[in-house]
Amino acid sequence: MIVLDITIVNIALPSAQKDLGISDANRQWVITAYTLAFGGLLLLGGRLGDLFGRKRVFTVGLLGFALASAIGGAASGPFMLFAARALQGAFGALLAPSALGLLSTTFSNPKERSTAFGIFGAIAGGGAAIGLLLGGLLTEYLNWRWCLFVNTPIAIATAFAAYYVLTADHIAKGRRVRLDLPGAFLGCGGLLAIVFGTSEAVSRGWVDWLVLGSLALGALLLAVFVLVEKRTRHALLPIHIVAERNRGGAALSVGLAMVGMFGLFLFLTYYLQVIKHFSPVMSGVSFLPMTAAIVISSTAFAARLMTRVPSRNLIGPGLLLAAAGMAWLTQMKVDSPWAGMVLPAELLLGFGMGLVFMPSMSLATLGVAPNEAGAASATINSAQQVGGSFGTALLNTIAASATATFLATRIASDPQVQAEGAVHGYVVATWVAMGVLLLAALIAFLMINHRPAPGEATEEVGAGAPAGARVDATADAQAVAKSGGAVTATGEQRAT
Repeated sequence: MIVLDITIVNIALPSAQKDLGISDANRQWVITAYTLAFGGLLLLGGRLGDLFGRKRVFTVGLLGFALASAIGGAASGPFMLFAARALQGAFGALLAPSALGLLSTTFSNPKERSTAFGIFGAIAGGGAAIGLLLGGLLTEYLNWRWCLFVNTPIAIATAFAAYYVLTADHIAKGRRVRLDLPGAFLGCGGLLAIVFGTSEAVSRGWVDWLVLGSLALGALLLAVFVLVEKRTRHALLPIHIVAERNRGGAALSVGLAMVGMFGLFLFLTYYLQVIKHFSPVMSGVSFLPMTAAIVISSTAFAARLMTRVPSRNLIGPGLLLAAAGMAWLTQMKVDSPWAGMVLPAELLLGFGMGLVFMPSMSLATLGVAPNEAGAASATINSAQQVGGSFGTALLNTIAASATATFLATRIASDPQVQAEGAVHGYVVATWVAMGVLLLAALIAFLMINHRPAPGEATEEVGAGAPAGARVDATADAQAVAKSGGAVTATGEQRAT
């Protein structure tokens, strides 16, 4: 639901703009309001789950998301829609790290963990493509408002399920640590500034003073954030979480992967609807092979291999497969057939990303003490969000610039030339996306060195020990040592 909402509104946007009278200059805020609030508040949302209990924060996030979606669907004007989208993003920032944190603390058995994260990775990877399909169906056969209304029954039903199914992890007032308010201001402010700057670059360009100023401010706030967190006893984001090479490598790999993936969704959507004249529904349907490839790759291959091979032997080749899909798309022409050009690229990207998402999500929370799982989850989610926002802005700007250069030396009024110019811009941006994915693969091979413990694949770790016991005990001990002994009652929580 969270990932789906980033893309589902894209297809509904033209209808919403016409219905509510949103200007061309302001229409981007339907997308930007969501990504700003979501990306900027993830670190705070993750820490709130650690402090007040992930089940409680998860349930509040679901109910808030349901309410915000209902307000957005009933919007009577542009401002009401923008505000509702910002509320969706804010409650999504509570949901995402809590969901991943709950998954991490619920499944400690290595084999169960690999299966759970395989399913989670498939859903996370396929959510964006499903959003494009669902957005097309709802917009074409019902109304754009249902792209928002659809979340309300899903979120309410999930909140009831969470209340009855999830194990309570309430933390008593006397055992709660203080919220790191300076860290919250600096970290969330830095992410907000960076996401805002990259979003504005789509319409203003990268050399605009507001864009450059926002990016510089974001970088400065995050630099100060790191200095403050090193000296704070109860940090919003304990630095050892991202300093550990496997978690840091996973976050970097996923962030860079999202640069290419979100760029691909953007260009293929325009290519299919504007160049190939696909309907919104057909555009969405054309993404289904990629979604299926992600699900198959995550659950049938990555989940089974995760307990048998080193993580970089999944993430690295997965990124190379995705880069091969991008390389295939660089041969795209105006008259290229969907089955011969788009389909092979989607399958390569889908199978590749399925190998990337699941082990990266697992590595993000592996070996983290339960009271820091939310912060670790927020880190990988922030990497996804910032990567997606930055990639969309960067690749969109590159494509627009390449198209303008192409048309400058040709008869720009000719519709055929305009189509060729647009496709030329997509191809240039796709080359850049391929380079980013190759860089991500290199980082994964160099930084990630995690290997499964002996016996994980057979659910036995040592003589008679339950699967994951030795791994989790070691991980917890390391987490306690790294946090200076601040972690307490880890064994008690797990026993409960």
